[in-house]
Amino acid sequence: MQMTERGRAMWRTCLASAFRTALACTIVGSATLYGPEWILRHVALPAFSYVTVILIITDATLGDTLRGCWLALYATCQSVGPAILTLRLIGPARLSAATTALAAALAAFVVVLPNSSTHLVAKRIALGQIVLIYVIAYIKGAETEPLMHPLQVAASTALGVIACVLALLIPLPRFATCEVKQSIKEIGQNVTTRVKLYLKAFCAEDATSATASVSQARELARSSSKLYQTIKRYQPSMEWERLPFNLWRWQNVNDNKKGEKLQSMEIALRGMEMVLASKSPIPASLLAGEVKDGLKNLQERVILSIRRVNNSPQPSVTPETDPEKLDECLQTLQEIPGTPEDLPFYFFLFCLKLLETISMAKPEENKVKEPANFKSRSWISDWDSKKVMPALKLSLSLGLAIFLGSMYSKPNGYWAGLPVAISFAAAREATFKVANVKAQGTVIGTVYGVMGCFVFQRFLPIRFLSLLPWFIFSSLLSKSRMYGQAGGISAAIGAVLILGRKDFGQPSEFAIDRIIETFIGLSCSILVELIFQPTRAANVAKVELSRSFHALYECASVFGAKASKAEIMESQKKLRSHLNELKKFTEEAHAEPSFWFSPFNVSCYEKLYKSLSKMADLLQFSGHAIGFLAEQGKAKSPQCKEILSNVDKDLKTLTESIGLLVKSFEEITLLKSLDALEKALTKNDNISWDIELGKTPNPSFSGPATEPEKILETYLQHCRGVADGIFRVEEGGEEVKVDKSEVVLSLSALGFCVERMGKETREIEEMVKEVVQSENPSSHVNLHEISCKIRSLYK
Repeated sequence: MQMTERGRAMWRTCLASAFRTALACTIVGSATLYGPEWILRHVALPAFSYVTVILIITDATLGDTLRGCWLALYATCQSVGPAILTLRLIGPARLSAATTALAAALAAFVVVLPNSSTHLVAKRIALGQIVLIYVIAYIKGAETEPLMHPLQVAASTALGVIACVLALLIPLPRFATCEVKQSIKEIGQNVTTRVKLYLKAFCAEDATSATASVSQARELARSSSKLYQTIKRYQPSMEWERLPFNLWRWQNVNDNKKGEKLQSMEIALRGMEMVLASKSPIPASLLAGEVKDGLKNLQERVILSIRRVNNSPQPSVTPETDPEKLDECLQTLQEIPGTPEDLPFYFFLFCLKLLETISMAKPEENKVKEPANFKSRSWISDWDSKKVMPALKLSLSLGLAIFLGSMYSKPNGYWAGLPVAISFAAAREATFKVANVKAQGTVIGTVYGVMGCFVFQRFLPIRFLSLLPWFIFSSLLSKSRMYGQAGGISAAIGAVLILGRKDFGQPSEFAIDRIIETFIGLSCSILVELIFQPTRAANVAKVELSRSFHALYECASVFGAKASKAEIMESQKKLRSHLNELKKFTEEAHAEPSFWFSPFNVSCYEKLYKSLSKMADLLQFSGHAIGFLAEQGKAKSPQCKEILSNVDKDLKTLTESIGLLVKSFEEITLLKSLDALEKALTKNDNISWDIELGKTPNPSFSGPATEPEKILETYLQHCRGVADGIFRVEEGGEEVKVDKSEVVLSLSALGFCVERMGKETREIEEMVKEVVQSENPSSHVNLHEISCKIRSLYK
């Protein structure tokens, strides 16, 4: 049933996007084919009007289109104004293939250089205008008017923008605000359903029904992830749809806070799934009949608080909300669990309470905004490698494509530069894969256009109607993993440039010329990319893996009962950032051809990413648990600090051993090869190493896992001491009560996190060994021995 609903939603989205795209293209076509003479005179490049439509309206809302109007105006100011001056200075009659390529490359460099301050759509439109202005001026030569020709390119762009705005208003506007509201509503329903499924699996008496519930929840989690992406996608567009009324602005801000709060609940849900996915049997003594009833009541309270966040309609009869009755199930939490086998039960309840705490937390009001930073910036400060390199690569690719395309076919030379211009990407991407899908999309779109012209050669209106099914197909291509947005846009442009025009010669000849020119442009992009970015994505992923290990080591270093929640959250945020980069580079390396290099071990990198993500989750849970303990112990100085000191030592002992092991992983994954390590040791004759001397601080590679279990047992014993001493502490002669269940849950959650971190570390160790073995297939891999050699080399 879920698959059917998701499929219907995708079809609705594709149909809506295709309808508006086809409508915008129809407006452009009607204006350029049947419009008055003054439109035909000023809009001399209808092809770029279609390109502008595709760049702006693809999966757009009204806010996106309004932003596209501003971006198109900004892009026109960047390209048309300087081009008028350049053409007047040089003179179109004196342009050659080389000077045209040079002028376009320099103009493109100036447009791309401010890498972070200009939107990608504005850069693509400006680059496309640059290609058309200079190349067509070279084609026409002395017939080109230095003033009117750039203005005609600007008019063609304006027609495409106007068509986009009209298409988004007819028959009803598509608001980003409505998309976000609908996504938030669906996420709220998604979260409540998952809570019910997790509780059902937790209380299930047989493994089969529990597994079925967890599987349904995982499917819902994937849907939830897509909904969060939708919110992230449309939040900037909401800013352009704001009306000048405080109520509307408040509503937008409130929606953003709802989305953030719902997303913050995901960590608690992941913890509940972590317990159930481990398939650790819950002791029957902990799940007595009264406990199950209490859990159901607690579930209703959590769901009610989630519905309040989402402003969902409340039931006419609300569940009992008396805390004393609802928390009867927590009366068993008066004692610290006696064995590690009991920890999953307590951790699940901790996640349930955490979910309730997050849902009931009040949004921060009157938050002081950080003052704007008005540091003086010199013009030279913009010239750093991160900004210059993308501009340099694009300008060289564009210049080379224009030069070779003009040499091959002067009348069609701009078709080599346009694919390079309108597909510009500021960030690193899988070069060969993107070029491949662009080429395939261009070919299939062009072939469809030629077939449409052949079938409906005498019926121009029907040719426009044939674009609707193609836009639906290209929209599906954009959402597919195989082609993505680059392939879908290329397919749409390939068809509309043929079916939306007339009097351009034989469609088959035009199609062949355009395919060849596109191949020239993409080949230039690949060539320049290989020259200026020779580092393989696999090597970048390897470096990022080492950085992720270092970030994990820093997280483990601040871990402990004395660490503040803010410190743990900040280090965990840094780890998340590195993990996102690791995922991105892993996907790029997977799409990259191996050629003569060793194959990239993508499966192992994906497993490492999942394990490191679990470690990040466990650290985040630890931060919440430490925060709860700090709140309970606010009024309990100095005795409380003494009671928690032993617990802190246990946590430090465990996390230091994990951190040192992770530090070794960081050093090992940085190795170029084991042969290079041996050569470095051979060159340094004065260095001696001995595996028995324990050069690595943690010699537990692939060793028995008894030490972490012993420390965990000691930790639980110390926690019992905390339970006996922290609940009632005399201060000033008065007894101050502490929430027993809160303390027990927090301490148990810390124990669960530390235990799972130890298990995940051992799994990571096996995967690191597999990675090193795949990079050194002829060597015997012993991680402890390698670590000893590295430390002896750099001691």
